[in-house]
Amino acid sequence: MSEEVLINVGPGETRVAVVERGRPVEFFLERTMADALKDRTGRAGHSVIGNIFLGRVQRVLPGMQAAFVEIGLERAGFLGAREARCLCELTGLDEGTLPPISACVTEGQEILVQAVKDPISEKGARLSANVTLPGRLLVLVPNQSGVALSRRIEDEPERERLTALVEEMVERFNACGVTGEPAGFIVRTAAIGATAEEIAADARQLAEEWRQVRDRQKRSSPPSVVFHDLDPVAKTLRDCVNADTERVLIDDAEAFAEAKHYCKRAMPEMLDRVQLFNGPGALFALYDVDGQIETALEPRVELPSGGWITIETTEALTAIDVNSGRYTAATGLEETSARINLEAVEEIVHQLRLRGTGGIVVIDFIHLNEPGNIEKVIDALETGFARDRVPTQISAMSEFGLVEMTRKRVREPLDKLLTEPAYANCRPRRKTCATVANDLLRRIQREAAGAPGRTLVAHASTEVVDWLERGNPYLLERLSLKIAAAVSLVPEPDYSREKIDVGVLQ
Repeated sequence: MSEEVLINVGPGETRVAVVERGRPVEFFLERTMADALKDRTGRAGHSVIGNIFLGRVQRVLPGMQAAFVEIGLERAGFLGAREARCLCELTGLDEGTLPPISACVTEGQEILVQAVKDPISEKGARLSANVTLPGRLLVLVPNQSGVALSRRIEDEPERERLTALVEEMVERFNACGVTGEPAGFIVRTAAIGATAEEIAADARQLAEEWRQVRDRQKRSSPPSVVFHDLDPVAKTLRDCVNADTERVLIDDAEAFAEAKHYCKRAMPEMLDRVQLFNGPGALFALYDVDGQIETALEPRVELPSGGWITIETTEALTAIDVNSGRYTAATGLEETSARINLEAVEEIVHQLRLRGTGGIVVIDFIHLNEPGNIEKVIDALETGFARDRVPTQISAMSEFGLVEMTRKRVREPLDKLLTEPAYANCRPRRKTCATVANDLLRRIQREAAGAPGRTLVAHASTEVVDWLERGNPYLLERLSLKIAAAVSLVPEPDYSREKIDVGVLQ
């Protein structure tokens, strides 16, 4: 299935949408912050996933089988026994048996860890001692042996070719000391069809990066960062772009130049597909991405036939209810239920991917009697999630029409990225000041493009204007560098938080 990748770069946010068949199915957001507000890792940015830290163990909690590690962020990171197992010196443990966390780490110990999940709400970053370095075609796994392949490489002859090729390369690299220490590799989906020379070049690049990590580790004291993952644009090219990607559209000239530079080094075959978007209109308007995001922030989603699904997320799980609404098939209840359920499956797959929903998901389908129809629903779910980059597991349908599934949590879901609880409002959630402020900055950019040299007046609620002018003035400075217009911000005490207006000063 062909796809497109849209990269929208603003003063305070880089937003990425992956589009399949004209519809956005994945959305990623990374916010930047001022030099004065940098975290203690020294790097401005929102996501820490992939960063490698030299940390110090703060506390070891045997009852939780976990440890908290100071890594220089606002909250200590969480290291579970499973992710710390590689540090354990105990022998004779069965593969599925976890060692005591106290056998893996001790309080005050310096350890190398990698962030595998961003901080979420009041929780610190999730950490792993199984440090890896991702490249375009391979993932380097230091101090490990062997070769593993992505589950999405399904063609058996290609799996055999890649396995043999990389195993031979690993043996040669280890014998020559290319990586500086024993190492294994994971073969990524992008390696399908790659030549031995291309794979070896990627491996050598990763080996050099790992040597640099070790050098920084020797020169550093905890807590400190010893490896930064790529910037949002390059990371998108590395992780989201493949042979099925028809084009990558970027609406910022500087980011476009950086993307071209990365492509020349890491994926020259994609150079012609990376394009600068100059309008007309906004990049995300091509596929109504902003409208789709607004829909994804609501619990109810309409289905084509008149039914709907409701999606409610709690701390423990996400519950999805399928409703037939006004639709009734002429052939009877079973046919009506089957039709609505299959429609719901397509929308559920789309919504879970777009919303970034992870964890346990329970779907309450309309009851079906015929085994053939039940099989169609489960097959449709499995087919729909086959293209999902995030691992999923789907159970059989229970006698009550319930299907349980899990989708790995890898980042904050959309609602937590963009909204917060609305305690004094009839709505359960409302957009954060940061979300509205970035909406306002994008609106100003669009208006400025249509009225170069004119003075713009932007009206917003008092709290949003205060968030920009007092809390994050660097965003206005970045905006002024991007547009050829003066901007006057006017606080409006009567405006709701989400209301904004931008016009040209007459």
